[in-house]
Amino acid sequence: MPSKPLVGVSADRNMMGAHPSHVVGEKYLAAVVDGASALAFVLPALGELQASADILAAVDGLLFTGSYSNVEPHRYGGHPSAAGTLHDAARDATTLPLMRAAIEAGVPVLAICRGFQEMNVVFGGTLHQSVHAVDGLNDHRENKADALDVQYAPSHEIALREGGLLHRLAGGTATARVNSLHGQGVERLGDGLTAEATAPDGLIEAVSVVNARAFVLGVQWHPEWKHANDAFSTAIFQAFGDACRDRMRMRAGRDVTTTVTHA
Repeated sequence: MPSKPLVGVSADRNMMGAHPSHVVGEKYLAAVVDGASALAFVLPALGELQASADILAAVDGLLFTGSYSNVEPHRYGGHPSAAGTLHDAARDATTLPLMRAAIEAGVPVLAICRGFQEMNVVFGGTLHQSVHAVDGLNDHRENKADALDVQYAPSHEIALREGGLLHRLAGGTATARVNSLHGQGVERLGDGLTAEATAPDGLIEAVSVVNARAFVLGVQWHPEWKHANDAFSTAIFQAFGDACRDRMRMRAGRDVTTTVTHA
């Protein structure tokens, strides 16, 4: 049996010159390796070229990352995006069916920022395309002119659902402070999802899946950023890693049983 679980980390499809490339931010990979104590590998956005079933047979967990791109609005019945909005159709074609299949198969899933929004879309929810333009909601975007440590610094509190997954990971405290670097957000919550946390303006900041077979968590903020310096972020990645180790052991036991049976 391998000593560490294998975690696939979703990539964006970007153009590097004339060449399509599949790119993941190092902060996500490092958080999987250091925070979840797992092996990280880049999962390319190849859509149907790699069947979800084949991917799930190879991994012990999946991390769906944040991105500068937005989910294409036709995926959730939204109005056309504003001119200049960055989309990634190849990522949508990969992550949306894969996430649904992973959750149904009991594969641990941690979804961050865009990944969180993908989770809501997968379960039939809708998105605000510009949270800052919605009456009653705050501007949740970062100032890109700031230094990264300022952009990723905690910026507001979230209220944690009592008795929920995040409430337990936070040690039973009612609130936590998180960073905020997003323009889109949950409009209508998807069926089968439970809100785990909300911002002061009422915007949903985290979700879990009702009756999930394994660890499933989506968060709107970025716990991967300097995760080791924040107890809440540390707890999230440790819990995700523990779930991936549970799946690794389960898969190893199933493989042994299959080998003995065939023998």
